[in-house]
Amino acid sequence: MGGTIMFFILLFVQMPNLSISDKTGSLSPIPNNLPRLIALEPTSNYQKETQTLTSRIITTQTSFAPTQIVSSSTPTSLTLSDEQQSEIIGYSVEGRPLKVYTFGNGDYERMIVAGMHGGDEWNTITLANQLIKYLNQNSDVIPDDVTLYILPNLNPDGEAHAHKKYGRVNHNGVDLNRNFPVNWQSDWDRGGCWNYLPTSGGTGPASEAETQALISFIEDHNIQALLSYHSAALGIFPGGLPWDQNSTRLAQAIANVSSYPFPPIDTGCAYSGTLADYAVSKGIAAVDLELTNHFDTDFDKNLDVLNVLLNFVP
Repeated sequence: MGGTIMFFILLFVQMPNLSISDKTGSLSPIPNNLPRLIALEPTSNYQKETQTLTSRIITTQTSFAPTQIVSSSTPTSLTLSDEQQSEIIGYSVEGRPLKVYTFGNGDYERMIVAGMHGGDEWNTITLANQLIKYLNQNSDVIPDDVTLYILPNLNPDGEAHAHKKYGRVNHNGVDLNRNFPVNWQSDWDRGGCWNYLPTSGGTGPASEAETQALISFIEDHNIQALLSYHSAALGIFPGGLPWDQNSTRLAQAIANVSSYPFPPIDTGCAYSGTLADYAVSKGIAAVDLELTNHFDTDFDKNLDVLNVLLNFVP
């Protein structure tokens, strides 16, 4: 019910330069203008990214009343009380490290990936950092038989470039969620898809350093369930074409404890080369989950989502 209410509220928002994430869906198309009304991206209110942790108040007008949205100019700084060390699994095109944090040491492996679209979806990075800090201080949350990996920022070059649409792609102008070697295409029909700047699926499947690093990590581990965070507002998308059965079960289990829509909203976009589809090809139950908007992390709600992921049985 909460997701439905949010959807209809967003239909009344009059704001330019809106964006959506790349996902896989199978429902009937909706009007072409709907993606712009779903995912809010107030690009005119952002300044050039700085390294200071300051907050801004962005005031927007709706048909009901003015609302205030608080956004941070950079993701939450990650300072862990136990000084937990991350594992560097590779480097971005510009040489920034790709870090994975590990919790637990059980045989059943789970993974969370955030920051796929860098600064365009920077709140997913902030959420991942919040979850890392939470687990660092509450290690007993992890079941004894589970190991959880969190990669908080797959696209650090895009995140460093800008906290808006200009930070969506990596240094090579590639949409990383179009670069995985399953159903890959260098270009695609842009109908219903994010189309605010030129993007590419890469020069070939897994052409990008960031994609290669994550693929290598996944293939070196025995991950059974994977959650990829995005924003904003479209819902929960199981991997696979058609949707994989276990991934659909995971999506439904997440929907049961949250207000994220499932089945997700279908904008008519055809998706290719996604992480979720690649993960399914490796026998992993995988979903893309879109946060409510481009600003909030939905942290409390995602503690329930985390519990579902940790206890999900494929």
